[in-house]
Amino acid sequence: METVNGYVEHIIFQNAENGYTVMNLVSEGREITCVGMCKGLTQGENIEASGDFTEHPVYGSQFKIAAYRTVAPKDSVSMERYLGSGAVKGVGQALAARIVKMFGDDTLRIIEEEPERLVEVKGISERKAREIALQMEEKRDLRDALMFLQQYGISNSLAVKIYNTYGVELYSVMKENPYRLAEDVSGVGFKIADEIAARIGIHTDSDYRIRSGILYTLLQAVGEGHCYLPMEILLERAETLLEVKAEYIRPQVDNMMMDKKLIVRGDCVYASFYYYAELNCAHMLYQLNLRMPEADYLPAQTQRIRSRLTDIAKQRKMELDELQLKAVMDCIDNGVFILSGGPGTGKTTTINLMIHYFESEGLDIFLAAPTGRAAKRMTEATGVEAKTIHRLLELNSELSDDSSRRVRFERNEENPLEADVVIIDEMSMVDLPLFQALLKAVVPGTRLILVGDVDQLPSVGPGQVLRDLLESGVFPSARLQKIFRQAGESDIILNAHRINRGEEIALDNKSRDFFFLERNDVNVIYKHMIQLIREKMPRYVRADSMDIQVLTPMRKGPLGCETLNGILQKYLNPEAPAKREYADGERIFREGDKVMQVKNNYQLEWEIVSRYGIPIDGGMGVFNGDMGRVLEINEAASTLVVEYDEHKRVTYPFAMLEELEHAYAVTIHKSQGSEYPAVIMPLLGGPRLLFNRNLLYTGITRARNCVTILGSSETVRSMIRNESEHKRYTGLALRIREVCQIGEGGKA
Repeated sequence: METVNGYVEHIIFQNAENGYTVMNLVSEGREITCVGMCKGLTQGENIEASGDFTEHPVYGSQFKIAAYRTVAPKDSVSMERYLGSGAVKGVGQALAARIVKMFGDDTLRIIEEEPERLVEVKGISERKAREIALQMEEKRDLRDALMFLQQYGISNSLAVKIYNTYGVELYSVMKENPYRLAEDVSGVGFKIADEIAARIGIHTDSDYRIRSGILYTLLQAVGEGHCYLPMEILLERAETLLEVKAEYIRPQVDNMMMDKKLIVRGDCVYASFYYYAELNCAHMLYQLNLRMPEADYLPAQTQRIRSRLTDIAKQRKMELDELQLKAVMDCIDNGVFILSGGPGTGKTTTINLMIHYFESEGLDIFLAAPTGRAAKRMTEATGVEAKTIHRLLELNSELSDDSSRRVRFERNEENPLEADVVIIDEMSMVDLPLFQALLKAVVPGTRLILVGDVDQLPSVGPGQVLRDLLESGVFPSARLQKIFRQAGESDIILNAHRINRGEEIALDNKSRDFFFLERNDVNVIYKHMIQLIREKMPRYVRADSMDIQVLTPMRKGPLGCETLNGILQKYLNPEAPAKREYADGERIFREGDKVMQVKNNYQLEWEIVSRYGIPIDGGMGVFNGDMGRVLEINEAASTLVVEYDEHKRVTYPFAMLEELEHAYAVTIHKSQGSEYPAVIMPLLGGPRLLFNRNLLYTGITRARNCVTILGSSETVRSMIRNESEHKRYTGLALRIREVCQIGEGGKA
């Protein structure tokens, strides 16, 4: 590793979020192009950087910075250059020259120790002198903080975040309780805080460490979909993580309860946010669950509404059964209504009847779904514009005082949705935090209609909202089960329902849309999968090969999406001179690649551009499961552009590529809410907990025109027999029943 010293002459590119910087550094009379994470660095600063010289195929020699520190200007020349660079607001080159001419090599000491003397310089008032001194003091404090934190192995970008959070208090925080970083600083988890604490010399049985480990254990469980953990499981997991006996952990649970960090209800231990999220949802649902004025109509008036619905159905040539008609009557009468059912059972027809009735009443109706693809499908099925829930709630972000972005929904309890009816589709995908945000924006008197398939896999995020709402038994609901004539012609739909009932399905290939190919060799599966995608399926379903989706239960293994993506990329989007590419570790991103966003990022900006390249719309937020294509790779700017549905373009700095994965093959869980012309599922066996009926049902119902399973017939049959599901620890159903009992004068 080499070291270079110099001043930053010009910053070519700097990402405001993560600090990735491309700059020109002047060192000993030569100009060096440097790249690295340098958040907070400004032009004109003097730095000492360590790293390695690399040879870029296009841009030549570059110095890749591993670590750096800013150093104070040492003489009048470097001081004038620093002050005149714009690093100090309000000081330009001319004023910098006058300051240095007045004080020479003593300039830095004067500014730091005798700032009142700056008024001796023409053009500087007392107020301006104070502002210059304050800025220089802040930069000195930051420089000292970075040097202090570097000794504990903390990167500069993380050090800037720590300094922005605590200021000069960071010294006492690091000395007394570095585990506070895990709670207060984004990007710092328990593992990083634990490493820092070990370097500082904090004991493994420290109360601070145990408390932080308990919270980390609960947050890890949230990542698995849980809202709480039973006490016994929490202690067991925390004991393994901390390598400390449970007898030392249990008292800290009580202490954290007293500090309101944890909520314990019976045997259930919650991180407080998730308990109150459940409780708030229960309260808001109780307030929304009103009997509407129509519900008090006389029988003759009720009959008139029924007749109107029947007339609308006839005019629109809708095929209805009695349960669908009753469902619409119930949603008219109640503030909250839940409609569930599998594919082909008439959910869309029922929603359309609801929409036509409410429109005839002159009511304002909003439609939404959790993902862009699900919203697009809803729009196509109803003819009414549907938005993502995030866009419906007007997701926005603003720059905070510490230069980080804070996101919030503009629609909330203070600025609710101006709607009479809100219909949300694909509710099985909605997690607890998003549901809470939605409920905050819906005022009592608005009808809230929730639609979904409770037999689908639960949301990626914490909770199982749709299932808990139904299990509470509090809200009026309808579960559609009859398969309608047109849907009954599809073996995809018929087999999905058979699977859901635990019945055997025919694997004899006599179907027109459901195929099974017995293949027990992984390499043969690869070969036939590529052949199907490139040659047979596009013609059969009249779709582009990139629209045909491989769905797999697993991430790892020879038939996991990580391995499959490498193979499929090679054949579906091979390297070519016209395609630019970028190596991110072992992965290669190439123009034309099919990719997926793998975490919710509320701060990413997107824009839609016209055919002439002019932005015509824009917004915030790209979400877990969004799929798109790599449009452009620009190594000069170190960026990659992805185009998502509805032509939304997002620019990713190379430093953020961990948020993207190739999506030629995706896990069935990640496919929720999407629909593809054709689905290929490789199934050769795997963990029993994963290879279950619920997963097979969800994968099959993602296909619109054709399903092909490659693999073992015994694996398919064992999945149908396997009812076991990954249990989620959630308490929303219980919270709802408690709130309703209290509201009705009972006891919780």
